Amino acid sequence: MRKSAFELSRMRKAGEITALILSRVAAAVTSGITTKELDELAEAAVKEFQVKPAFKGYQGFPASICISVNDQVVHGIPGPRVLKNGDIVGLDFGVVYRGYYGDAAVTVGVGEIAPKHQKLLSVTREALWQGIAQARAGNRLSAISRAIQNYVEANGFSVVRDFVGHGIGQAMHEEPQVPNYVSPLYRYDPVLKPGMTLAIEPMVNAGTYQVKINPTDQWTVTTVDGSYSAHFEHTVLVTEGDPEILTRVPDGQGGNGGMVRW
Repeated sequence: MRKSAFELSRMRKAGEITALILSRVAAAVTSGITTKELDELAEAAVKEFQVKPAFKGYQGFPASICISVNDQVVHGIPGPRVLKNGDIVGLDFGVVYRGYYGDAAVTVGVGEIAPKHQKLLSVTREALWQGIAQARAGNRLSAISRAIQNYVEANGFSVVRDFVGHGIGQAMHEEPQVPNYVSPLYRYDPVLKPGMTLAIEPMVNAGTYQVKINPTDQWTVTTVDGSYSAHFEHTVLVTEGDPEILTRVPDGQGGNGGMVRW
């Protein structure tokens, strides 16, 4: 689905608000805070910006933000868990602005984290940028998948296969799916065209790519081997030239403003 100029104006605003709120929550991650308190911060910011949280109520999800700690890959439910030094925390968040969605994710460390986990974060962040660089008109969708997979595996990590990126617009999940690996199972491999908007989101494990869903809450995804996992995501617009990141903290904000950039 290619977006019109009108639609893109709304998606840019949705992306900007998503980035501002997510960056604010990421900056609040510290030892001693609970994941529920981070969710409450996101909820307050949603009201401040007068938007809707994209995830709350989506297929029954109970919170405004997904918070996944250490071996949790995605879809972690905020609660009483207290964060501690050495944890890594994946934050996945989105908003709905006037009928259009923004979606982004970042993983941050709590205090000083182990070098191997810092490498995991760095590789996953760079894998996102490797994928974004291929989101160019004229490339096939699989160019994004191949770039992410090649970079991750060259660095000794594994790409999660059970969950993928996606198109985004008036719905949080639109076609096409954007896998982070190349597989003959994904036969739909369209040529990218200007106006397409994609949520590109590598999920990377330190160990095996295999994951499982918590049978109790039916949401939280963890690695089967207990290895740590990281997740980074941006909503991206395909243009005639360089890809446009719709979920970046606007210039002039961040750093001294208490924001986190990725």
